[in-house]
Order: sequence, then C-alpha cells, then structure tokens
Amino acid sequence: MVSFGGLARKLLGSSNTRRVRKYDATVRAVAALEPELAALSDDALRDRTRQFREQLAAGTPIDDLLIPAFATVREAAKRTLGLRHFDVQMIGGMVLSGGAIAEMRTGEGKTLVGTLPVYLSALEGKGVHVVTVNDYLATRDSAQMGRVYNFLGLTVGVITHGLTDDQRRAAYACDITYATNNELGFDYLRDNMKYEREQMVQRGHHFALVDEVDSILIDEARTPLIISGPLEDRSDLYRTIDSFIPQLAPEDYEVDEKQRQVSFTEDGTEKLERMLEAAGHLHGPSLYDIENVTIVHHVNNALKAHKLFQRDKDYIVRGDEIVIIDEFTGRMMPGRRFSEGLHQALEAKEGVTVQPENQTLASITFQNYFRMYGKLAGMTGTANTEAAEFGDIYKLDVVEIPTNLPIMRKDEDDEVYRTAEEKYRAIAKEITAAAERRQPILVGTTSIEKSEMLAERLRKGGLKNFQVLNARYHEQEAYIVAQAGVPGSVTIATNMAGRGTDIQLGGNLDMRVEQELAEVPEGPEREAAIQAIRADIQRLKEEALAAGGLYVLATERHESRRIDNQLRGRSGRQGDPGLSKFYLSLQDDLMRIFGSDRMDAMLTRLGLKEDEAIIHPWINKALEKAQKKVEARNFDIRKNLLKYDDVMNDQRKVIFEQRLELMDAESLDETVTDMRHELIETLVARRMPERAYPEQWETAELTEEIREHLNLDLPIAEWAAEEGIDDADIRKRILDASDKAAADKEERFGKDVMRYIERSVVLQTIDALWREHLVNLDHLRSAVGFRGYAQRDPLNEYKSEAFELFQTMLEHLRERTTQQLTRVELVRPEPVAEPPLPFMQAHHLDATTGEDEFGHGGERLTADFNPAGTDRLQRDPEHPETWGEVGRNEPCPCGSGKKFKHCHGAYAQIA
Repeated sequence: MVSFGGLARKLLGSSNTRRVRKYDATVRAVAALEPELAALSDDALRDRTRQFREQLAAGTPIDDLLIPAFATVREAAKRTLGLRHFDVQMIGGMVLSGGAIAEMRTGEGKTLVGTLPVYLSALEGKGVHVVTVNDYLATRDSAQMGRVYNFLGLTVGVITHGLTDDQRRAAYACDITYATNNELGFDYLRDNMKYEREQMVQRGHHFALVDEVDSILIDEARTPLIISGPLEDRSDLYRTIDSFIPQLAPEDYEVDEKQRQVSFTEDGTEKLERMLEAAGHLHGPSLYDIENVTIVHHVNNALKAHKLFQRDKDYIVRGDEIVIIDEFTGRMMPGRRFSEGLHQALEAKEGVTVQPENQTLASITFQNYFRMYGKLAGMTGTANTEAAEFGDIYKLDVVEIPTNLPIMRKDEDDEVYRTAEEKYRAIAKEITAAAERRQPILVGTTSIEKSEMLAERLRKGGLKNFQVLNARYHEQEAYIVAQAGVPGSVTIATNMAGRGTDIQLGGNLDMRVEQELAEVPEGPEREAAIQAIRADIQRLKEEALAAGGLYVLATERHESRRIDNQLRGRSGRQGDPGLSKFYLSLQDDLMRIFGSDRMDAMLTRLGLKEDEAIIHPWINKALEKAQKKVEARNFDIRKNLLKYDDVMNDQRKVIFEQRLELMDAESLDETVTDMRHELIETLVARRMPERAYPEQWETAELTEEIREHLNLDLPIAEWAAEEGIDDADIRKRILDASDKAAADKEERFGKDVMRYIERSVVLQTIDALWREHLVNLDHLRSAVGFRGYAQRDPLNEYKSEAFELFQTMLEHLRERTTQQLTRVELVRPEPVAEPPLPFMQAHHLDATTGEDEFGHGGERLTADFNPAGTDRLQRDPEHPETWGEVGRNEPCPCGSGKKFKHCHGAYAQIA
C-alpha cells in the first residue's frame, strides 16, 4: 500500500526534484547564447570580463550576470580544456552561486562545475577562495582550472605549506585563490597577531567554495585549529600542588574508573583550600572563585595524575622523561605528550624535569572560520546524510544534482560473517577471483594497519600484483588511484586515499601522459605517443567493461554512512557498469558496539557454519540505524564544541576588530589618555569613596598605587591635609600631573616617535592579555564541567564567568598599558623594527585518534623557530642522529615512504 507522502512524490516529484526543475529555464537561456559566443574571437570572448566588471561598477546586481557569465565560462572551457559543461553541471554551478551545497556523484566533474560560480563571484574583485582537502589538490586544480580563468583575464594564486608572507599576500591578492582549509584558518589567526595592516596576508572573506565540503565542514570540524607557543616555566607551581595530593585521605576525593574521572569531595576541597592559602596560591576565600580557575585546573590534573594514571600501565619513566604507553597496543609512544598540563602533572608526580607547557596563542573552529564568509558554498559526492547539520550550523541547503547519465552500478547486500578471520578469508578469495577475471577492484579499509594486514594475507596467498595506499602521499596516490580502473588491477586503500581523483575505466590519459612522456618534448613524436596511449586506454576500457566495470569491495562499515557512500560512488561513473559490496563480521567495531551479541546468538541457533555468511536486506537496515546513532552522537559533539567556541568567538571578534581599528587609527593619543584618566578615576574612587570623610581616605595606599601605575611620586597625604580640599580636587591634581608627565615625554621623544610607541605598546599588551585570557578560558572550561553536580548548567556558568574574565582582561589592559607607557624610555633616537611574532606551532587533532595531524609538537609557523634543533633539509637519511625530533605523522627521514611511526618510529617504540 502506497503512503500519501509516497503518492505525492510520485505525482509531483520530491522537493529536491522540484527545486532542480526551477533551473531548467536558466539552463536553456545559457545554451541559447552558445552559438553567439562560439563565433567570437579569443580576444572578444576575453573582453567580456571587462564588460561584466563595468556593468557591476554601474550598479548591475551580480545575479543579473549569471546567464551571460556562465555561457562565457562554458565557451572558455571548450577552448582551453576541450571540455563542455553538461546541462547538469550548469545546474550544479547555479546551486553553488546561490550559496548552497551541490551533491554530485563521483565522476560528474565537480572541479569543472566550480569554475562557473568562482568566475561569477571573482568579477566583483573582492577575492574568491577555493578550498581543497590537501596541497596536492590545491596545486592541481589551480593549474588545470587556472587555464580557464587566465584565458578570461583573471588572476589565480595558490597557497601551499611553506610559503613566505610575501608569497601568501600575492596569492591572496589574486582574483581567485586555491588553498587548504588549514592554511586559510592559520593565515587568519596569524594575521590577527600582526602589528601593521600591511603585514597581513588575507584581504577579506567574500566567497568561499569548499570542495569535499563534508570532509572539511563536518569531519575536520570536530576539533579546532590551534596556534601555540611555549609558556613561561611553571615547574615550581606543579611541584607545590603535587606535594598536596599525598596529604589527602581517601574520603577527600571520589574516583570513577569507568568514566576515567576523579573529583574532590567537599571535605577534600576545604582541606585543599587551607593548603593553597598557606602556600600563597589561593586568591579569595574559595577555590572555585573566578580568580582561581587556573589553580583549579592544576589541582584537578595533579589528582588525576595520582589517582587515575598508573606507572608502568599508562606510562613509564625512562631516564628523565615520562613516556606514554598506548592503551590498545601496549607500546611506548615516545614524542607524544598528554595535553593541557596533564603531562607536566605526571612529571611532577614522578620527580622528573617538568617540561614547559605550550600556551594557546590563538584558536578557531572551522565552523566559526567559514561562517565569516559573506557567501559560502560547497560541493561533494555525499552530503545528504548530514543535511540537517549543514542547515543548522552553516545555514546551507543541500541539493542533489542529477547524474549526466543513469547510474548502472549494482549495490549488493552486505555479507556478514561471525569472525573477522572468516571475513578476511572470504575477502582474499573474492579479490583473487576478481583479479583472475580481469575485473579492476578497489578494496576499501578503515585504517592503514588493516590495509597492510590484508596486503600481507594476499601476498601469502600468492597474489603479488597489487597496490596499497594510505591517504598520506597525495601526489603518488592520485596517480595510482587514477589507474585503479585498469583491467586486473587490485588497489587496497583506506577510504580517504586518493580523494579528489577520478577513477576512469582503462586508466587516466592525463596521468599517463604526465608519467610516461615527461621527457618527450612537444612535437609530432609526442603527439603520436599520446595517440598510442589514448588507443591503449580505449582497448583497456572495453576489457574492463566486459569484466563488469570497477568492483568496490569494502572490508568494514564506517561509523558514518557518508564515508561508505563515498567509497561506493567511486564505481559506476558517467553511466559505466560497476559493483559494490561490503564484507562484515560480528567482530567489527560498529557491529561489536551495537548489539552483535544478540546477533551472534541468533546465528548460532540458525546453525551458521564456519565460512558461511548471512546476507539479508534487514541487516543493511539495522546497520544504517546504528550508523545514524553514531552520526547523531558526533553531531552532538561538534554542536557542543561550537556552543563553547561561540562564547570565545564573540570575544575573539571584539579583540580582532579592536586590533584592526587600532592599527588603522592615525593616532592613539586620545585612546591612551582616556585609559590613563579612567585608571586614575578608578584608583581615586577606591581609596577616596564619595561620601567618606578626609580622615577615612587611604592616602598612603593611593600614593603607592599612583607610583606603581603612573610612575609619579605625588604628595597626596599633604594635599589631603589642606583645608577645604575634597576628592575631586585631588583627582584633578593627579590628572593634571599625569597629563604634564605625558606631555613632557612627548616633547622629549618627539610626536611621531610617541605615536609609534603608543601603538606598539597597546597592541602588544592586548596580545599578551588575550593569550592569558585563552589559557584562563581553557582552564575555566575544564572546571565548569563539575558544576553539573550542583545542578547548574555548565554552559551558562561558562558564559557568565567567561564574560567576567573578559571584563577583567579589559581592566588589566588599561592598567598595563598606562604602566608601560609611563615607564617607557627611548634607548635609540629612532623607532625600532616591529617586534617579531612569537614562536608559533600549528595543531589540528584528529577527532577519532587524538593525534596531531602536524606531528609531534605541531608544525612550525615561524621560520626562525626550530624546536628540534635540526632543519628537515639537513637530515641525512643514512644517519638518524641528524634527524632531531621527527613528528609521528611525518614521512620517515630514511626515505622509505612510510610515516615515521610505522617505520623508524615503530622501532623506537619496540626498543
């Protein structure tokens, strides 16, 4: 029986279908211009860019130019790339121009689609950012699609890791800039640490087109981007607090081993407050007063170190360092450190040298970075499963774009085995059978380790000719993945490997030409060789088609349906036949977590024999429900992260906007004068309250505070003894004295020098206080979690106390700026160069593993900072002693092509 909803969809089409149909008339209007533009010369076609810009300058709305601009790009692509946009690609471009997400299947030409909205927005001259998932794709796409833009008179830049500020500034100044999400985010944070507007590299956030939008805005958005730098030495504080913990009795704290949490009881808190007060570390009567958030953070870490972490189980002491032990493998992990001061707490506990902490200098989530853009759009093969999150967080609709040709791929039901061993035996057998019948097969795994384990099994089974990829060396991968459609090829890859590269049956012409004819110069010989390769690819394609097209075999279901769909989507491009199938076992993570015990008992009752599989659509549905639960949980994690980051983001906006205003202001004379006057008002009001008698005035204290903050020695006690004087008279005398001292200093230094000093002092003071504030917010966030036990909402507590901390920071800004300016003395007659940026390192943690994708200690962001003491370029592959500190995720310096942790780093762990 058909439901009313199903009947309505049958008659009227789904909401997505109806939305796509709305673009039909516009697509026809673009097509109608094709003959006219085809008749134009190259120069005349290029001149349309100038005409469009003149129309925009005259007030024509950008949307009115969509039809002629899209027609222009289509004609330019035909002339430069030999590619003509399909009508469905035109629809994709229109969806993107409207600031939405276009979901387009693999092989439908998303990269070419991007040229349409990018060209249109670039006409405004405000800069367009095209965002990719790695440097290789940014470089590749900017070179390929740059031919279209350059032909039409637009400039194209690309940002990759390792560029100087001047190179970055030049790339951002182009009409169109290709870059990774990490590079864009870090450039934004670094720009807001500069001291001159001219030093900044970005020029605004007009329009961002995000390729692989689900990967960037969903998967990578679970953790923020962080820039950190070394903090001042706090080893004494760690040791002092560590000494308190052994003095606590068991009733002073509660341990929850299951949740890996520990907290102080009321008695324990009181006892700790007495000890902290005696040591001079408690500000105010209570440990949980806002001034003590940092101390709370330290005492919680010390308690964790003593009561949750066991020596020789969670870590070992080797020499003068604490080395973490991996809880899953039992191996040592040299180079890894626990974050947020916990490692320092363990060092204090074990009596080894307490290493300096890293301080967060700046941080931002991808959610808040990309929401800064005036217009945001994205494209991917899989976004619909996360449509709710895109709508909720980014206000982006997801529109499914129809395929150019009907999909011919066959998606078979999952095969479920009882044990992983049975599953892998069946997989190895299936791979061998596909290789024998010359059907190209792509095998998807969920981790590098599982790829390598399967590869070893195939080797032992006698299959030698296969490729293993692991989503690290993007350039090599792109070539191997592009050839995964060649008959008889076996490619084992993690689900993300070679992302952004199209798998064409028979092989990829461009990749083969690049590899095979790199040394052959342009001319008849090269042209003949290209024709021979083209003919060979056509022959191989026919053989692959006869064998059934690309077979995608997945060894496990991912926790997200979207990743599974991405893997399936690599088969069946542009109407090709294909096959996809998932092999599962009850020992897989997803099956194990979601009730495999009941299913195991059921299969045993049904008499399922060894090496037999159960295949049924119900299992697919049950797994989809499990995946939906995991997706919902991950969405909640990202949403919660965002709620806390939104509090910081509001403050970050205020600080960053204030910095820009200060940098742009001609003079900060009035600002610093107001700060000084407000500080004097506050000091006088505190020591000489309005209704107090002169004998109640605290003149000695006020004299000392004026000396400390204003560097003035004033006879305030004598003034107070004068007949008929009141607090307003004293306030005026202090103000006059401070203004005279400032005027004298300006006369000695010169007006221009004084303005320069004021700007430098104010900006550096803001930066120093903002860094301290970020540390306080981190500590506050870890402390407010415990407020839930008192039936108080941790988020509301965080909001109100973060606001108080911000207010306190602004008060300190007034005090510190005034204090520094009244004490500053000119050592040289001319202003010194701008202070260098602090040592900076980049961090972005993998949300699933907790590993820093930039390796040990993060990636350097300042050229002069080398924590390892060795330059990567000076490393000798033959001599490990020249390598210095190597990041766990860096390529091994020995040249093996493996990650360090899987090569020499693994040997170090076993040793």
